[in-house]
Amino acid sequence: MDSAEIEQCFEVALGLVKEAGQVVREAIKKQKTIETKSCNVDLVTESDKAVEKLLIEGLAKAFPSHKFIGEESTAAGAKCVLTHDPTWIIDPIDGTMNFVHSLPYTCVSVGLWAGKEALVGIIFNPVLDQMFTAKKGQGAYLNGERIRVSGQKDLSQALIFAEMGTSRDPEKVKTVLTNLTTLMPRAHGLRDCGSAAVSMAYIAAGFADILFHYGLGPWDMAAGALLVWEAGGVVYGLEGGPFDLMRRRVLCASSPELAQEVAGLLTQYQPTPDGDLMG
Repeated sequence: MDSAEIEQCFEVALGLVKEAGQVVREAIKKQKTIETKSCNVDLVTESDKAVEKLLIEGLAKAFPSHKFIGEESTAAGAKCVLTHDPTWIIDPIDGTMNFVHSLPYTCVSVGLWAGKEALVGIIFNPVLDQMFTAKKGQGAYLNGERIRVSGQKDLSQALIFAEMGTSRDPEKVKTVLTNLTTLMPRAHGLRDCGSAAVSMAYIAAGFADILFHYGLGPWDMAAGALLVWEAGGVVYGLEGGPFDLMRRRVLCASSPELAQEVAGLLTQYQPTPDGDLMG
């Protein structure tokens, strides 16, 4: 895909994300119709479904040959496979629990991957009016201004995003709490944003220094990974090895030194078989 095609894809997606953001901005103030998915804290609202429909229909009309991976369509049974074909990877509302409670850390996340590489990433928090954008090789931006990671290498001065996620599997909970106990005395601070996509965008902007997370879908990471890369950061698997969008785990940081130090401290946890994004 050449630069002109990438630019066209970016412009179409940006317009649709802005439209979707208006839906989220209005709906967050209102009573929500809530359903559960894998458990009673894994939520979906009518707004999640409406936003995903808006985005996929708009992008499919503009780019009929492109493929799609969407969180809610996958939850409804659609296949979740990343090929070399141009593929839009969409989380209509990341941070649904926050959205349900009207907590303003929620976003629309849209990534375009082709050849299994990230080409476009857009993360929009419409409640706080934060538009994060990136195109491969062209840097990362917040509301049109260039952003860069903090460059922090010292764990004792690092602010860490550590997410609990929706799983209440006892082994998962134990692992998360073990890691928090390990990192708390070593880090400058620990935070849980409640949205992996927002957290990755904040790493890119230098607002925090490192994020680790188990049990994500590709829609949580597809746009955020590009933002971090384009802002000068690093994205790995949780063990400190190569990042795989379909492996449900991520470690992104302001520097490779910080990422590798934290990777060496983490107790590892495998949420589900790698290919199972329904679990």
